[in-house]
Amino acid sequence: MAIEDIKKTLEQRFSEPLNEFYTRRIIFWNDEEKGFTDEICELELRNAKVLILTETNNFEVKKLLSHDDLHSNYLVYNSFDVSMEDDWLLDIKLFSEEFRADQISMWMQEMNIVPNPAVRNTVKFYRGFFNAASRRKLVAQFGDVIDNPNMLHLAVLASICKVQKLDCKAIIRAVMAAGNDVINELKLSILSYNASDIFWKLVLKVTGYESEKVPNIDDMNIHIVLSAMTKTMHEKHLEGLENRYNSFFNGFCYELIYEWLYSDKKDQLIDVLRFVEKKLRFVDRFNEKEISDLVDTEILPCIDEIILNKLMERILHHTIHADEIIAIIEKRRTMIWYKDNEYYYSALMQVAYMQKFHDQYIRGFHHANAKELWNAYTNAYYIMDSYYRKFHVAFVKSLTSSNHVLDDGLRNVVEEVEGLYKHWYLDNLAENFTNVIERDLADNGYIVGINSQADFYNQIISSYDNKVFVIISDALRYEVAVDIAEQLCVETKADVTIDSQQAVFPSITKIGMAALLPHKELSIVRRNDNFNVLADGSPTEMADRAAILKKHNPQSLLVRYKDFILMKKDEQRELIKGQEVIYIYHDTIDSLGHYDEMNVFSACEAAQAELVNLVRVITGSLNGVNIVITSDHGFLYTHKPLHTEDKMERSPFKQDILEQGRRYVFTDMKANPDFLMPVKGFYNEQGFQAFTPRENIRLKAAGTQNFVHGGVSLQELVVPIIKYKYLRAGSKIYETNRDKYDSKPVSISLLSAGRKISNMIFNLSFYQKEPVMDNYVACTYNVFLVDSDGKVISDIQKIVADRSSTSNIDREYRCTFNLKQQKYSNQDIYYLVIQDEEGIQMPRKEEMQIDISMAFDTFDFFE
Repeated sequence: MAIEDIKKTLEQRFSEPLNEFYTRRIIFWNDEEKGFTDEICELELRNAKVLILTETNNFEVKKLLSHDDLHSNYLVYNSFDVSMEDDWLLDIKLFSEEFRADQISMWMQEMNIVPNPAVRNTVKFYRGFFNAASRRKLVAQFGDVIDNPNMLHLAVLASICKVQKLDCKAIIRAVMAAGNDVINELKLSILSYNASDIFWKLVLKVTGYESEKVPNIDDMNIHIVLSAMTKTMHEKHLEGLENRYNSFFNGFCYELIYEWLYSDKKDQLIDVLRFVEKKLRFVDRFNEKEISDLVDTEILPCIDEIILNKLMERILHHTIHADEIIAIIEKRRTMIWYKDNEYYYSALMQVAYMQKFHDQYIRGFHHANAKELWNAYTNAYYIMDSYYRKFHVAFVKSLTSSNHVLDDGLRNVVEEVEGLYKHWYLDNLAENFTNVIERDLADNGYIVGINSQADFYNQIISSYDNKVFVIISDALRYEVAVDIAEQLCVETKADVTIDSQQAVFPSITKIGMAALLPHKELSIVRRNDNFNVLADGSPTEMADRAAILKKHNPQSLLVRYKDFILMKKDEQRELIKGQEVIYIYHDTIDSLGHYDEMNVFSACEAAQAELVNLVRVITGSLNGVNIVITSDHGFLYTHKPLHTEDKMERSPFKQDILEQGRRYVFTDMKANPDFLMPVKGFYNEQGFQAFTPRENIRLKAAGTQNFVHGGVSLQELVVPIIKYKYLRAGSKIYETNRDKYDSKPVSISLLSAGRKISNMIFNLSFYQKEPVMDNYVACTYNVFLVDSDGKVISDIQKIVADRSSTSNIDREYRCTFNLKQQKYSNQDIYYLVIQDEEGIQMPRKEEMQIDISMAFDTFDFFE
């Protein structure tokens, strides 16, 4: 800095307004490097006198400034480094100002570093680092007051690591993420700027890692991960690794890893964790442990893989109860790696539900009449079909995000599930159903006492006085419709009911679609080797159905879903204008089922989303109120093909077949196969007969092997009827029954009586007040502690409140919390916060007291 610039700066300083009670300004120019000893002799200031300190004039200067002249401004030039004990002018310096013109001083001023000897020496120590203006700018941008060497050390390390704050955890995380010891560029940068010793002192102080040899990044990573694990895992499970971690520091290490896992930079940590797993052969180690030893630990991704493999193995060996599977998965689903393995966990959860169903009905199905069994299926048994469907949806999804560690295990579970569903559930249910319906089908062609699909229009659609939308979804099975009805009930304001009717045999599209049209009688004709279905003598193909609808009610309309949903809103409004009955044909499930069997259950999911959205469209922009959703037939699906009836290939009966599907045949009147069940029907009037295989057997025919329909199983015959009545806000029915129609999230409250925390790790119990049922819906809550300023002081525990049990004890949750490593006062107020994950509800707070006799010192590199 040139002397002229210095003069200008000093004169400006002396011209600035004085602080309150000050009558003059004294500035000490410290120049220990003696860079301006010559120039100072010539320096003159217009608004201050200049004094030059020597080794012998300290007393003289003190007397001048303290006694002889109490009014003049003074610049005191000092080129000596004097200790506080030997400094004659210390008292004057305490109320005076300081000025420096050397490079170090200018750097400190540039970075807003508080000037004191200790910090100044630290800046000198990092001279090579501060040579670059870009690096000085990084330090200046932190905004923290750097007034001691420790802060400056952190600032240098943070700048090298390019982190945004002076935080030990952030610095160490950056180094961990930069790669292994050999290729770690941050390690090399820290070394090149003379900060390596400081970095390792920092690591030792906060994590406890030290090495008898040269410290290295790989060993540090292992130490931090293991130390963090001891927070939630008993140390006996890490036997033999005692010298690789320090549980005394597990609080800091756990926070470091936990915050990283739940940040948007989680992916940076995966390589580190996989390295630790491989280096220490954790898969081999933890495979020898019980699931209960591992279930509370979430840091390592291999833990979830090991737990899943153990669950699958025990499922295959029938050595685990369904409730244990559910409890384990519920525990893991609130942890960080659940999402990466969600499809595997979801599949196993369905297995557990299927096992519980099996245990509940282990004696099989032994109903005496068809109506009783029908009602049992529509009220309870159908859920097994739902579990099986959801298992296979999860399985198919797992194929798109494959994990080679888990894939074979899940494929083995598929075989186990197939046995449970196909050979126990379907076989036993079909045997009972076949026995109780055989006489009805032979004598009447339908099950006595159950509403028939043939009466759908006359009994249901004709009962509406106002406009009604009829959505017919091809192959919409009853159990899928239950899910749709439940979703509509929860997500929309409406009166929603679900009922059932029996499909007309054979349960195929051309019969079912005809039965859903207005008619007095159905008939069948054979043209060009194909059977065509007539309604009151009129053809019932897609092109003909609109005419049949209009014949019954001129204000009727027919439209395909794919055409309707692509229309603009104005086009939709114009289309339905003046219409009273609007038939919308939807064909997502059946169309995919016949061409891509493996994805038929995924098609069910897609159909559910499409139909729920269609209801929203109708009740929204189209102002619809009344909607009926039904189907032409259901279907049977098994992962492995159903048993095939091959007697027909050897029987003369084959010559009598006029039309054949996998689950039905049409013949002339002379046929009488003893291995098939006869089904009386409207087709008898035209000189035809129909037969179906018993139970779940399929016939040899062209087409799909796993996805079949046309027969008389419950899955094929039970056709859903969803009646939906939209309730507009302000309507009398809605306003007088808001509690019934408004969906509400279940709530949770703190069950533990104590409000005093005396440990860094503590447990709390919570209670889900309402079961998930009716209009009470599941909700996910985040639970954590904050101080009086709202700062989070614990980890965040997740509670998925989705239990439907009416038993209070079954709706209890227990969470383990870890307080952050900091000082706590028993005089301060802290709060337990219960907050729904979506942030819709007002957070609830419980006042808590923390009384922990532990001290957390500030970090000192030189301690």
